[in-house]
Parts: sequence; C-alpha cells; structure tokens
Amino acid sequence: MQMRAGYYTGDRTYEVREIPDREPEDDEVKIEVAWCGLCGTDIHKFEGKNGASPVIPPIILGHECSGIVTAVGPKVKYFKPGDRVAADPSYGCGKCSYCQQGLPNFCLERHGVAKGFSDYVYPPEQNVYKVSEKLDLKNAAFAEPLSCVIHGLDLIQIRSGSAVVIYGLGSIGSLMLQMVKLSGASVIIVVEREKEKQKLALELGADYAVDDKEIEKLAETFNIDYVIECIGLKATMEQSLKIAGKNARVLLFGLGDPDEPISMNQFEAYTKELSIYTSYLNPNTTKRAVALLESRKLDTDAIISASLDLEEMGEELKTQKYAKKGKVMVRLTGKH
Repeated sequence: MQMRAGYYTGDRTYEVREIPDREPEDDEVKIEVAWCGLCGTDIHKFEGKNGASPVIPPIILGHECSGIVTAVGPKVKYFKPGDRVAADPSYGCGKCSYCQQGLPNFCLERHGVAKGFSDYVYPPEQNVYKVSEKLDLKNAAFAEPLSCVIHGLDLIQIRSGSAVVIYGLGSIGSLMLQMVKLSGASVIIVVEREKEKQKLALELGADYAVDDKEIEKLAETFNIDYVIECIGLKATMEQSLKIAGKNARVLLFGLGDPDEPISMNQFEAYTKELSIYTSYLNPNTTKRAVALLESRKLDTDAIISASLDLEEMGEELKTQKYAKKGKVMVRLTGKH
C-alpha cells in the first residue's frame, strides 16, 4: 500500500511523493488526515531557514492536522477507529529532566510526530486529542496553532482592563486578537499595513487597526500595557519594544531570522521596566485549545484564505498568494 506525502526537498523545491503506508505499532494512533494548516514555520523551512528545530531535507511539511482514526497499535487504550481527532505534533518523552519539570517543549528527545502534508500520520497516543461532533475537522486543525497562542498568553498573563497592541493579522495574529478580547482587555490595537486585514481586525474585535507609523503616534496618547509581536521581522520586533509603555510586557511571538538579531535600547527598557518574553511551542495546552474551538468562542472560518489540495502547495509555497491573506488549509480527505 502507498500513500501521498508533500515534501520540501531543498532549494525552494516541493514535490508530492508516493511512500509506503503501514499499520500503527505499539502506542501509535493511525490517523487519516482530513485537513492540515499551512504554518509560517513551513514557509520558513521552504525558504531554507530552520523552524522550531534544524531542517535537513527531504522532510514532510505540515503539522497542524486533524482527521479520523483508522487503526490503533496494540498498546493504545483510549482511541478506536472512527474517532475524530486532532494531533499535537511535538513529542515529549516524559522522562528527561525537562519533561520531569513539566517543560516538554524543551524535551531532550523532542521531535515531530505528525507530518500533516500526508494521507496518514502515526502519532503516539499521548499526542492525540478527541474532537466532538460539533467541531468541524477543518476548524479542528487550528488546535495546534491555537495551543501555541495559549502558551504565549499564559506567559504574559494579560490583566483585564489593559491596553494591548498586536503586530500582524496573519492567522496567529487573528487568533491572538480573539483570545485577547476574551481576556477582558479594555483597548486592543492591531498594527497591520494591509487594508483588508485592518478591516478584518475591526470585525474580529480590535478597537483600532493602524499601520506602523500610526502606532507610534497612538502610543503617545496612553500607556500600552502589553505588546504581542506576531510577525518576526527585525523592524517590527524593535518597534514593539519602542512603543511599549511603562511596566509593559512584550511577547516576541513571531519567528525571527537567526541571521538578523534585533537591537534594543537597554536604558529605555530599564526606565520603562519592560519585561520581554518569548514563547516556544505548546507545552500541555492542546486540550485547552480543542475545548476553546469546541466552544465556538473563536471565529476560525474568518481566518481561512484558501483550501488547496496537496498537489497545489508547491505553487503556494513559492508565491504565498493566499498565505499573505490568512490561513491556507490543505485538503487531504477534506472530511468534516
């Protein structure tokens, strides 16, 4: 038996290959992938940069996947064929010193276990989460990016009544905006150059949608308590530190270029008593992400810019025609 898988093969090249299908072993859960989101990390990999880990092609892309269980390994206890599920792609061994401290994102044996640009994935049972019938599998594929958002927001602990600035309204920024609104922020400002995304920001609950020049003027009118940078560009990361107010917390969430370190005015940060955070992966937050998606408190449909087949992803990775507008969903079975 064969199955399809979408590979990054190096030098900005993508191809769909036929590879052997197999049955699950030990505690593996075999999932027929319905949908997989295209992540900014996938684009980084395609452009020859590292993602959360070093990239050595050829590799199967994708990690934001949902689907239906078709078989389980002999050691699986809690899943059966027919279960609707989402998968956490980041494996933690549960045994190393970091896992023992509740920090599986730093696991010494951490690796990806759900390569979603493929017909089937085989994650261990600990990485699989049941999805109720009321949640569409297309929306369930948002569990992984949302779990990362939840971890980042856990770190900065937004207080109700605060003023929050979010840089970028890609798929992550759109999730951040809705989560910040749920937190009870009194003022939410989205920094985004594209007019269509500014309009979407206001529809999703932002109080202001401005560009990178307008935010500097706006920041002079009141104290900004939190800044969440979801782009990863040197210029926007540096500006996020500049416009942050007194005693502010700045979350550098966007994946930056390791060859372009940012600079900061330490004295200015000192006089403002800034706290600067980064967020790495999604330790122990996937269950909460699924619960939030099932609650329908987040509008994920508004974030989706295109649904493409596996074979169409090569062109999309090169042009980012739809990724620039929102979340691209890769259709495998397309089941809901």
